Amino acid sequence: PEAGRLGVLLQLEDYRQVELNGSGVRLKAGMMVELGAVAKDYSGDHLAGIMGKHGVTSALLSLGGNIHTVGAKPDGSAWRVGISDPMNTENLLGGVAVIDKAVVTSGSYERYFEQDGQRYWHILDHETGYPARNGLVSVTVVGESGILCDGLSTALFVMGIEDALAHYAQYRDFEAVFVTDAYEVMITPGLEESFFLADGSSYSLSVVQ
Repeated sequence: PEAGRLGVLLQLEDYRQVELNGSGVRLKAGMMVELGAVAKDYSGDHLAGIMGKHGVTSALLSLGGNIHTVGAKPDGSAWRVGISDPMNTENLLGGVAVIDKAVVTSGSYERYFEQDGQRYWHILDHETGYPARNGLVSVTVVGESGILCDGLSTALFVMGIEDALAHYAQYRDFEAVFVTDAYEVMITPGLEESFFLADGSSYSLSVVQ
């Protein structure tokens, strides 16, 4: 859309204008609620809960790249969940070893189109209406709640690395893998023992504090 059209639409982008009344929702004329950022992992959490109620102790659920693990692998070892290389999606960047966790990635490399030599992806900056461009190309969040991981991976991607690290420093209730367009991988301390880079990776790896 042209900049003028985006300016009009952005006036309707404000979660504070969503009114909840019991099970009802009231929106300003022209607004809509889009749940794509969390819908898959709401489903994943629900499915994992059903499995637990039926005595399933080992399972891996894949919801379009969003992974939920129930318990450990049947042999008792951790699941090894791969993370795509955002610069070359035919390869893996690396991965994480997890037990009974969700692993959710948001990035600029899966859903996009190109026009006039410019790439446009599906994760938008709510301040501009355009795709979020801040140096991050991939954010993976690991935690017990899939819906929290799903929402956070998107939000942290939009924030950019500086604000994302500040958010982590404040809350520290999740673990994450941040990948930048400068071939840097930054992981939070809780993943130091479980994250691994692929053999021959050209990425530098550091642990954030």
